[in-house]
Amino acid sequence: MRQTLHRRALRGWTHGVLGVSLVLAASSAHARVTRIVVDERLPLPAAHSGGEASEQIAGLAFGELDPQAPANAIIQDIGLAKDDDGKVRYVATFVLTKPVDMGQASGLLWHEVPNRGNARPNVVAERAAGDVDLTSAWQGDNAGATAVREAAAVSQPHWLKLPVARNADGSQITGDVFGRIVNRSGPGSQPLIVQTNPVPYKPRSLGTSEARLVMRTAESTRGEVVGESVIASADWAWARCDAAKPFPGTPDPTQICLKNGFDASKLYQVVFKAADPYVLGIGFAAWRDVGQFFKSAVADDAGTPNPLAGRITHTIGRGVSQSGNFLRGWLHLGFNRDEAGKQVHDGLWPIIAGRRIALNFRWAQPDGVLELYQAGSEGPQWWLPHADPVRDGANAKALGILDRCTATSTCPKIIEHFGSAEVWALKLTPEWIGTDAKADLPLPPHVRRYYIASSHHGGGAGGFDTSLAGVGLPTVGATCPGNNYGTGLLPANPVPHTETVNALREHFRQWVMRGTVPPPSRWPTLAPQPGQARGTLVPAHKEALGFPTLPQLRPTVPEPDFIMPVIDYDWGPAFKAADGAGVASNAPPPIRQVLPMYAPRVDADGNELGGVPVVLLEAPLGTYLGWNITAGGARPFHQGQICNYVGGMIPFARTAQERQALGDPRLSLEERYGNHAGYVAAVRKAVAKAASEGFLLPADGARLIQAAEASKVLR
Repeated sequence: MRQTLHRRALRGWTHGVLGVSLVLAASSAHARVTRIVVDERLPLPAAHSGGEASEQIAGLAFGELDPQAPANAIIQDIGLAKDDDGKVRYVATFVLTKPVDMGQASGLLWHEVPNRGNARPNVVAERAAGDVDLTSAWQGDNAGATAVREAAAVSQPHWLKLPVARNADGSQITGDVFGRIVNRSGPGSQPLIVQTNPVPYKPRSLGTSEARLVMRTAESTRGEVVGESVIASADWAWARCDAAKPFPGTPDPTQICLKNGFDASKLYQVVFKAADPYVLGIGFAAWRDVGQFFKSAVADDAGTPNPLAGRITHTIGRGVSQSGNFLRGWLHLGFNRDEAGKQVHDGLWPIIAGRRIALNFRWAQPDGVLELYQAGSEGPQWWLPHADPVRDGANAKALGILDRCTATSTCPKIIEHFGSAEVWALKLTPEWIGTDAKADLPLPPHVRRYYIASSHHGGGAGGFDTSLAGVGLPTVGATCPGNNYGTGLLPANPVPHTETVNALREHFRQWVMRGTVPPPSRWPTLAPQPGQARGTLVPAHKEALGFPTLPQLRPTVPEPDFIMPVIDYDWGPAFKAADGAGVASNAPPPIRQVLPMYAPRVDADGNELGGVPVVLLEAPLGTYLGWNITAGGARPFHQGQICNYVGGMIPFARTAQERQALGDPRLSLEERYGNHAGYVAAVRKAVAKAASEGFLLPADGARLIQAAEASKVLR
């Protein structure tokens, strides 16, 4: 049911600041959710409920923060976002998925971090176990999918309404911001996009004299620029235009119109003076306090009951990709301790996330995915204290993500898992070996790390027939993620994460709720592990990796500059790299240096070593890659470079004759398995191995064997 009060509250919040009169007064020394409003209550379809009657509740949480509290003082610009009473306020969406009868609840709450506003799909196994799921907003840039709407709904993206920073005298804060347009062509105007959402800041003036627009012919993964030229201010406009209404078009602060149109072979970059920066770091505190309310509160200040009151005993925070990076940054800045000093979550599961979210600094663009000039790799990416002499010099201080929670005894149990795409495109390996790459960094006992080798971001479609393509490859490759990035030469990598994640989920439940320790960590290392003659982590280029020469690829790939490296940027004197905080005043930032990158060694087929057992890798049908190569066509700017963070695959030939005709050094399917029964036997062996080591549940193993028997492999 829609609530008239909360509609008025949203409409009355001008310039991003909620008036004090719209929040119910309450006396408390600590930050908290002061009010919740339920907008929608829906039954969960029976097929999604795991056999128990479940429901989903969508609503809004109104919260307030004390900017003077030590738990909040780390938030950039929070003191410039206060209401008249000195408090800082926000409104966050939430969705609860829970048993209708909370007497059936297990006591475990999974607190989800939305990814670019989108909730993680419902997990039927968790509903069957009686677990509760809470998704609540954190991303307050209010652009595209995260834009503020009037009410919350189960099916809509999440949003966080928060204030912008103003100077003490009430005047606007301004600063330089940049945006990019890539792989666009024609006379029509184009928006500035970060990943898939608009750049969240607008120019303070529509005059082009305050901005600088350049055109580039090429950029390398290392940030080397080729053929940059300035476009005269008279030859472009902040405007919307098309063939019917050409340059200079209709004024619009979100679009750029070019007098001579866009060339798809060029990249366009604009630096402009923006105003009114969001205080985005409030998202850390909002996610913390909404989670703590539903975990422990009885009711809000108006007496509205907490639907979970008294039923939650343990909580695990969970986020995937961008939202997993959020969890790492959230923990690093100390937000697993609330204003009252209490620990918030018992466990954290940052999934396929090897860096910290670029959120808590002025002019941040949290939708970024670490393409050129995007923040997120600054400061310590590793758990325990370790110096960073490469970026910080000889007197570098040893720092780690767990420093603050260790000091306050609020560190949770942690599971992290990755695939190969995080190594090749999302700049993962300094987390394992530091920036100097001299030694493997240790893990504390309350952290488990698992690597799913030769898989792309989030895993592939799974199945066995997904690897079969006969001789040659499909003509249509995988779509490269990112800002209109392009298309890959190779089809998508099918190696799944699903079965591994199912096993890790059960291990995490047992670890947090009963203290049962999960399997030992497993990931590629510089030093040899037991049973290995040498380490499995090496410099990221073909020779060191031992990557085979395959006829389907150019003979030099992967070259030393193929991987996307960690780049040491100069964000300006007021930027605090250790915490990813402060003020970013250089737009775009100059490049100080490019760090050496490492990747897992491969076997004779080109499949990676050093990961947990996965059935499709133990019984392979091809070479599975955490990387792909960008094709040309209509989006040619990144042609020949890594296809951002999507993986590719190259199937084995069926027979020895077929592979010899191709010049393929890899054994054919018949040479490996003989016939269909031989392949099913290989799958059975792989299932037994993965299950015995704790990375495959019995039901999933039986299902994979059945799928192998029904497959077309060597039929």
